[in-house]
Amino acid sequence: MAALAGHHVVAMHINACQPMEGVELFPYTLSGQPSGQSHRWLSDLEAKVYRGEAAYLAAKQLRRSGFIPDVIVAHPGWGESLFLREVWPQARMGIYCEFYYHAQGADMGFDPEMSPAKEDDGCRLRLKNANYDLHFSISQAGLSPTHWQRSVFPEPFRSKIAVMHDGIDTQHIRPNPGVTMTLGTRKGSITLTRNDEIITFVNRNLEPYRGYHIFMRALPAILKARPRARVLIVGGDGVSYGALPAAKSGEAGSSAKGWRQVFLDEVKADLDLDRVHFLGKIAYADFVQMLQLSAVHVYLTYPFVLSWSLLEAMSAGCAIVASDTPPVREAIVHNQTGLLVDFFDVAGFANKVIALCEDPQERKRLGHAAREFAIDQYDLRSHCLPGQMAWVQSLRDMPL
Repeated sequence: MAALAGHHVVAMHINACQPMEGVELFPYTLSGQPSGQSHRWLSDLEAKVYRGEAAYLAAKQLRRSGFIPDVIVAHPGWGESLFLREVWPQARMGIYCEFYYHAQGADMGFDPEMSPAKEDDGCRLRLKNANYDLHFSISQAGLSPTHWQRSVFPEPFRSKIAVMHDGIDTQHIRPNPGVTMTLGTRKGSITLTRNDEIITFVNRNLEPYRGYHIFMRALPAILKARPRARVLIVGGDGVSYGALPAAKSGEAGSSAKGWRQVFLDEVKADLDLDRVHFLGKIAYADFVQMLQLSAVHVYLTYPFVLSWSLLEAMSAGCAIVASDTPPVREAIVHNQTGLLVDFFDVAGFANKVIALCEDPQERKRLGHAAREFAIDQYDLRSHCLPGQMAWVQSLRDMPL
């Protein structure tokens, strides 16, 4: 945090926050919750207003203690920063511009099988975007992690958005030829090394937004062609985006069976389940080891927010097969830093994974190029953090 020398930095937070060198932490709590009685299109905005109110009350306490910031940096996605300029009207505000929803052309309606378009999507998303719309007039600038995510924001604010990724610790996440990982199976513990043929797939939660259904449908062909391969799948049973699958007759509710089980049930008759390992949510150290073991890493996403896990896989030197969707194309250049396949091409994913499993020299070439690209474009210390700090410094001199 040497770049913060000479500055007084305060971080307001609701959830537990680890101590940070040079940063004063100011925790606060929510004082209310949505009533559940508002119009369905307003429920999301109402929740954000409650969070904004809590941050506003906390900010007034800070102001009474004498704290007057020059710059406010906020992720506005949950609404906490809605009313901070009411407390500190002379402060410049910079916001993290993660995603602005559209009824067409992005995630909505992209996968009709999983999320068919609804007639009122535009109405609902207009209210969902209202939180960002309310921030545009009180913010001097924005920061997006990818160029594509910047592109979905409307003008005139889009022109105020710079692009700089959050950053990946490429020194910590790096190839390790000697890596091992002990895995518990129903037949006992096994120790995996780089000599094993490991195919990896990672979601925060296993769900269609991140292509879990496409991956599972490709697995039977992959495992049939590669009898030594083991598949390590990381992710929880809930949802991070979208909705849980609708309940079927006889089930206790929509969460009776999550997406993980739905798509496992679809293909399990054609799988050697002794070679498919669902690891759930794992410790970060284990996640890094898994990437270091990976022979082929598979990543898919709707046109949506880019996952850190893709860039971490690149940093680990993985050979990657990914969906040909924005913003993936910013990181994976076909046949240079990985291989791209149409999101819905199940056979195409299977064939590319099989081909890479058969070709160690090609895996090595793609993995080396992926790591070099990650270091050049996404390294935290040499590239992203200096860029972020320069952006914060520039905020102070922007006109109100």
